[in-house]
Amino acid sequence: MDRETFHNCCSLVEMPRQIHQQHCSSHFIQYIEREIAYSKFFKNYLIPNQPCMFSKKFTEDWNCRKKWVTADGKPNLQRLLQEFDESPVPVANCSAKEYNSNPKQIMPFKEFIQYWREYIQNGHSSPRGCLYLKDWHMQRNFPEHNTYKTPIYFSSDWLNEYWDTIEVDDYRTPFHADVFRSYSWSANICGRKKWLLYPPGQEEFLRDCHGNLAYDVTAPVLQDKGLYPQFEEACQPLEIIQEAGEIIFVPSGWHHQVYNLEDTISINHNWLNGCNLDIMWQFLQEELSSVQREIEEWRDTMDSWHQHCQVIMKSCTGIDFGEFASFLKTISNNRMSFLNSCPRNADNIQDHLAESLFALGPQHVAFDLQRVLHIFESMLSNEDFKRLEPSALSFKPEELLQEIREAVRTIV
Repeated sequence: MDRETFHNCCSLVEMPRQIHQQHCSSHFIQYIEREIAYSKFFKNYLIPNQPCMFSKKFTEDWNCRKKWVTADGKPNLQRLLQEFDESPVPVANCSAKEYNSNPKQIMPFKEFIQYWREYIQNGHSSPRGCLYLKDWHMQRNFPEHNTYKTPIYFSSDWLNEYWDTIEVDDYRTPFHADVFRSYSWSANICGRKKWLLYPPGQEEFLRDCHGNLAYDVTAPVLQDKGLYPQFEEACQPLEIIQEAGEIIFVPSGWHHQVYNLEDTISINHNWLNGCNLDIMWQFLQEELSSVQREIEEWRDTMDSWHQHCQVIMKSCTGIDFGEFASFLKTISNNRMSFLNSCPRNADNIQDHLAESLFALGPQHVAFDLQRVLHIFESMLSNEDFKRLEPSALSFKPEELLQEIREAVRTIV
């Protein structure tokens, strides 16, 4: 990130998010044919939270595109079987509905390949339903394969950075928005997909009379005004066809529904950084408020009511206020350690993280710290955060804030 981009983007730190969000705007997304400067992607897509599509040129050197695809553009099932054979993989049944998702099971990779072959031979149908291998952390389990390289535009990935630090698994489809309102990117290795995207806020028109989000936004039942009273107010979704080799960037809070138009292999990542940190913090506050409303009747009968709300929120979203604070502490500590050491020799943080921070530059590190600083200041004024038990935090936020301020001053 250059200095001009840093100063321009820092001016947005305290800007209300809705000012630079668009709703029901154009019905097309920009197509990025060849390499652009990281600062341009940062200013044009990350900060304004706008989707885009990258051409197949960005994936043409990936090993997976060379090895996993046949000459006629189909999945090379035999090669995949040779590479992964007995590996256990998570498989969802897209023909079944479990709450607002699909039931999953773990099966050997070779069993899934056998199913896939039979599914194709039977005209893309099976008595077992439509099975879909998803949320498999293949790159983590098989790093020696060097399957792909994350484009620099997506390299500021705080979720994986945090989970790598604490050595916890990561989060890698019915209608939904991504975990923690994160960004996502999805690369088609082969095959084609159709995406239906709704800008943030439009999902409120796609809820039934009980407040539940639609499972399928194309289902005829949404035309029933008694069940979906606000459906007619929703804008038409952004409809995108993603070809083989292309990468789509899906911004924070954009609900989407995806269809495989043919046999498809794709690589997907959820990621979060300083650009959408405020959206995550807003999401967590809304989730906690929702929990509080649900159990309001027990508020006066439980001494630990506020702590129970945090526990319930974590069971629903995967994180509570205390862990969110620890997440921010990890991110800020990594950047301050990087600034205090020789960039190529930051022994106290992971090698790949040091390389990523070095590539993005000190101005990007300063931007990250500014964003953490802003969210921490907001958290300290939040009444629910103030109610956390002392054991919920392993550090003093006020002291960390002072460290961050001093670190930022050394850069800017």
